[in-house]
Amino acid sequence: MMKKRIAVLTAGTIMAASLLFTGCGGGGSSDKEDSAGAELLNVSYDPTREFYAKYNEMFKEHWKEESGEDITVTQSHGGSGSQARSVIEGNEADVVTLALAHDVTAIEEAGLIESGWLDEFEQDSAPYTSTIVFLVRKGNEKGIKDWDDLVKDGVEVITPNPKTSGGACWNFLAAWAYQQEQDGNDEEATKEFMKKLYENVLVLDSGARGATNTFVENGQGDVLIAWENEAYLSMEEYPDEYEIVTPSVSILAQPSVAVVDSNAEEHGTQDASRAYLEYLYSDEAQRLAGENHYRPSKEEILQEFSDQFDLDMNLVTIDDFGGWDEAFETYFNDGAIFDEIYAQ
Repeated sequence: MMKKRIAVLTAGTIMAASLLFTGCGGGGSSDKEDSAGAELLNVSYDPTREFYAKYNEMFKEHWKEESGEDITVTQSHGGSGSQARSVIEGNEADVVTLALAHDVTAIEEAGLIESGWLDEFEQDSAPYTSTIVFLVRKGNEKGIKDWDDLVKDGVEVITPNPKTSGGACWNFLAAWAYQQEQDGNDEEATKEFMKKLYENVLVLDSGARGATNTFVENGQGDVLIAWENEAYLSMEEYPDEYEIVTPSVSILAQPSVAVVDSNAEEHGTQDASRAYLEYLYSDEAQRLAGENHYRPSKEEILQEFSDQFDLDMNLVTIDDFGGWDEAFETYFNDGAIFDEIYAQ
C-alpha cells in the first residue's frame, strides 16, 4: 500500500540492514530526519511510520522549548518481534514502541530494560490503542460480515504470520475469542475453525504493513485482517476502493512503549528518552494519535473521535488469555497451537 506516502517519508532515509530472526517480527528499516544535536533512536513496529514521522516533529519543538536543546529522532520499523530481537542483538534503541508487551518483556529479560517498565507510564505504558477489523474491497462482493465468513469456501484472506508479526498475534487471538464464544469454549472445535481460516489465507506476510501492501497495492485477496489504523489509512488513500467491516468480537490491542534503560544510560539520553514517551500522553500528541487513526488513551480525547471509531465494539483483552506470557506459551511458541494448526 502506501508507496507514495512512504516515498515522501523516507526522503533522506537511512535503511537499516535486514535482520532475520524468529519471533513476532520481520526485518526493519529506518527513517532519519536531518537535524543537529542529540539523537534518539525509536525502534517501532510496521504501521507506526506515518504517526511517528509527525510526532517526532512535534516532540522536537516541545523538547527545544523545554530544554533549549536540539534533538534528532531516528525511526526504525519492521515486524515487532524481530525489532525486539534486533535490540537484544545490538540495535542501540533509546526507546521502543512495539506492537505488544511481550516483545518489550523480551528486551527486559535480556537485561536492557529495568523491571517495572509496564507501570512506568500511564495505561500500562500504552499511550494509544487499536483493534482488529476487516478491510474489504468496495461493494464487499463476498458478503463478509464476521469471522465465520472468513472460513467459507472461495474467500481469500490476507493476514501476517503470528510467528513473525505482532499485529498477526492480535489477529489470531481476536479470531480465537470469537470462535470460543460460538463453540462454548470447545478448544478442539475452535482449533478446527482456525485451521479452516488459515487454509483460506492466500499470503502470510511477515509484517502488518507487508500484508496491507499485498492486499492494497498488489490486489490480492478478498479481505485483509488489519489493525484498525492501517485499515483507515487505506481508506484515506483510496476512499472509493475499500470498506471497513467491524466484526462482532475483536480485541483491545495495546502497543507498548518503554525506555531501553541500558542504551539510554550509555548514550546519556535518559531524560530525553523518558520525555519522548511521556509526551505521547500530552493532549497534543493524543489528538495526533487520533488523527492517525489510533485510539487515544485519554478518555476525554478518545470521545472527540467518537464519530470515527466504533466505541461500542465487543473487545476482549489480553487478560482474557492469561496475559502475554501465557498466550505465547499456549498459541505462538514453537510447537504451540498455531504451529499445530498451520502444520495441518
